[in-house]
Amino acid sequence: MYVLYIIAGLFLLFSLLTDRGKTKQALKIAWRRFFRLLPSFSLMLILVGIALTLVPDSLIIEYLDGRGIWTATGVAAFFGSITLIPGFIAFPLSGILLSKGVPYIVLSAFTTTLMMVGVLTLPVERSFLGIRVSLVRNLLALIIALLVALATGLYFGELL
Repeated sequence: MYVLYIIAGLFLLFSLLTDRGKTKQALKIAWRRFFRLLPSFSLMLILVGIALTLVPDSLIIEYLDGRGIWTATGVAAFFGSITLIPGFIAFPLSGILLSKGVPYIVLSAFTTTLMMVGVLTLPVERSFLGIRVSLVRNLLALIIALLVALATGLYFGELL
């Protein structure tokens, strides 16, 4: 992770040396967006924390692991497909679920469907792309997400 910080810092330094004005303008924009995002991010983290505190670990494990890996993966893919959670909440949530014992394949199915499949956003997508393209895109995204989950499960040895 520190390598990414170092690379970002080097690119920022390069940008400063190349065009100080544009870099300052970009940093101001980023700072404003960060502070605009901070309240909703904090609220979501608090709500997820409260929900995970109120929902017993045994219930989470029962639905996301205890009923078999395939059922749990299907449940995770279903909820990922119909849920609208931003990535900056989904990935920390997955880390919390991982610490509670949820397998990687299940987390992979949840996060990839969450990012790629959009049941709730289908009406908006339909207005831009049309119903056929939207349905085909979502179906292909679901298939790809399940293949990614399968590959993740194989990689971490959860399916052997």
